[in-house]
Amino acid sequence: MPDLGFKVTGLDPATQGMVPLLSFQVEITNTPAGERVHSVMLQAQIQLQVAQRRYSASEKEKLRELFGPPEQWRDTLRARLWTIAAANVPAFTGTTTAALTVPCTFDLNVAATKYFHGLDDGDVPLLFLFSGSVFYEAADGRLQVQPISWKSECAWKMPVSAWHELMDHHYPGIAWLALSRENFERLYAYRRAHHLATWDRALEQLLPEYANTEVPV
Repeated sequence: MPDLGFKVTGLDPATQGMVPLLSFQVEITNTPAGERVHSVMLQAQIQLQVAQRRYSASEKEKLRELFGPPEQWRDTLRARLWTIAAANVPAFTGTTTAALTVPCTFDLNVAATKYFHGLDDGDVPLLFLFSGSVFYEAADGRLQVQPISWKSECAWKMPVSAWHELMDHHYPGIAWLALSRENFERLYAYRRAHHLATWDRALEQLLPEYANTEVPV
């Protein structure tokens, strides 16, 4: 009967794709080593262990929208679900590797994006909680299936730079801003009325006090 162990060994940003993707490399080891596993339907819940790292003053300011003022962080800094990733693992004996691919976004309405964007450097502590089904051959030759143990998990630290570099590659020099339809139409009317070529020019005219100053990011 298979007993699977999991370890995250690395991360590959998919810079060649049409959308930003992070691909986590997972090493899967079966015990007993000589037993053949026919396939694995693997799923992983990936959590942000936000309380397990230190934050600079600038990071604390940028993360106020998520966690409130720093004096409240003792109560608000809790692990948060980032995403759920899945992979189909082909037949193997002993040890194999699988890729868990996570789509990313620069939409700052998404809590995980706000968190990553608010970090300057360092690592993001992640917790992978694995589940799924293992298909294997019993001693009598019949195909069997069993669930992956609910105790299957591993921790890994993701460099913050991996997320920032991925966003810089797919969205060089730009950021996304979501507006209500009403405010979009008002801004669009202002841009047309003043014959402005870009949205940046419209915002520069509406926010003159910030036009030539360095604002906090």
